[in-house]
Amino acid sequence: MGRLARLLRRRRPGLVSLATTFAVSFAAVTAAVTVLVGILSYGAAARLVRVDQQSVFDEVVQDLRDEVREHRMTPEDFSSSAPGHDLVRPARTDVQVLGTDGSVVDPGSPGLPVTDADRRVAAASTAGRLAEHKDVDVGSDVYRVATVSLGGGRGAVQVAQEFSDTEDLLRALQQRTLILMAAVVVAAGLFGWWLARRITRRLVILTSAAEDVARTRRLGIQVPVTGYDEVGRLGRAFDRMLGRLAQSEDDQRRLVQDAGHELRTPLTSLRTNISLLRRIDELPPETRAELVADLGQEARELTDLVNELVDLAAGQSDNEPPQRVDLADIAEDVAGLARRRTGREVVVRASGDTTTDGRPGMLTRAVSNLVENAAKFDRTGRTPIEITVTGPARPGTVRVAVLDRGPGIAEADLVRVFDRFYRAADARSRPGSGLGLSIVREVARAHGGAPFALRRDGGGAAIGFTVGGE
Repeated sequence: MGRLARLLRRRRPGLVSLATTFAVSFAAVTAAVTVLVGILSYGAAARLVRVDQQSVFDEVVQDLRDEVREHRMTPEDFSSSAPGHDLVRPARTDVQVLGTDGSVVDPGSPGLPVTDADRRVAAASTAGRLAEHKDVDVGSDVYRVATVSLGGGRGAVQVAQEFSDTEDLLRALQQRTLILMAAVVVAAGLFGWWLARRITRRLVILTSAAEDVARTRRLGIQVPVTGYDEVGRLGRAFDRMLGRLAQSEDDQRRLVQDAGHELRTPLTSLRTNISLLRRIDELPPETRAELVADLGQEARELTDLVNELVDLAAGQSDNEPPQRVDLADIAEDVAGLARRRTGREVVVRASGDTTTDGRPGMLTRAVSNLVENAAKFDRTGRTPIEITVTGPARPGTVRVAVLDRGPGIAEADLVRVFDRFYRAADARSRPGSGLGLSIVREVARAHGGAPFALRRDGGGAAIGFTVGGE
């Protein structure tokens, strides 16, 4: 959390964090959905309540009309003191009885207003005649009133139902819906903020690690990211990338250090011999010849060392496009060149499918280094140098080995012969920089394989590499 707080403090003003964007978006979507659902739910509920109330009132009025049509009834039959009056006085229904002239015979509770239309209905000769009034204000309440004639000019019955309490209930429902919607939006915002912080916390850690690398240029930072989702995979990939970059930086630093160390010896010898050149007139002829020969040999060794350093660096960052190559053909080309350069007999033996996907230049350089190494250590030349190309040892792999009958490799040196600038104790007097086999290792790794070094029965060594198999 300390790293997270530092990152948040370092964030440039004016930038909106991913967590904030996620939380606001989550809250906005939730608010939109909540408002939409709330409006639709309230509208549906209000409509159902109003329709239900209207249906109840219509049923009461229709029952009253049927009653007066079937029976000859008078205003006294609907008096509040008459038995059976509850039949036309259901809950939340007010009944008021009118006489022949439209006067109030039995007032309702509360009393209902009487209009000219109601008086005409009361004087009507036909039973069941109807006059309806909507949104009638009675005191502080709102009613719906229906006046039904008794027929024969005997008067009428007014039935009223209060609707203001229903509207009050719907307004209370509306207020509660709004409060609930606001609470849901606030809760969604808080939950979105918490969820965004939880989701983006690992991204913030990755960002902090990347900024630390950019600021300090230290690649050995471990990224503490867990999980198996996309963020976890990104964290592990970022951690592996930093590890490989750190390894590459270490390799580069070690290469420079080792190269500097190896260059000191020939350069020191060159400076010594050059200082002797100032007194060359004082030296006897045979010493002059030796001096010139030493200078030529040291210049060649220095040139070879520089060339191998360049080859090694090129092998680490080679941008040669891969293509389908036949390692047996590459071995034949290298063997032909080695025969012309050294005069040695070089034999190529191939078996199986020796084609693979690779970079021809790098593979040629690796096989050539193996052959040159064998020729350098097997100076007797009594037996030919053998190049074996075998494939596939396992699906997709090809094995290349160069066999010689030289002095071989000590058991303790087998695991180190591919290290940069490493030279066994009995090989330090021989020419070379110790980079040839290191280049072979880099080429093999670049092609998904590995180098190997073995001692041969009867003397000599078998050194080579595999490609493919990833």
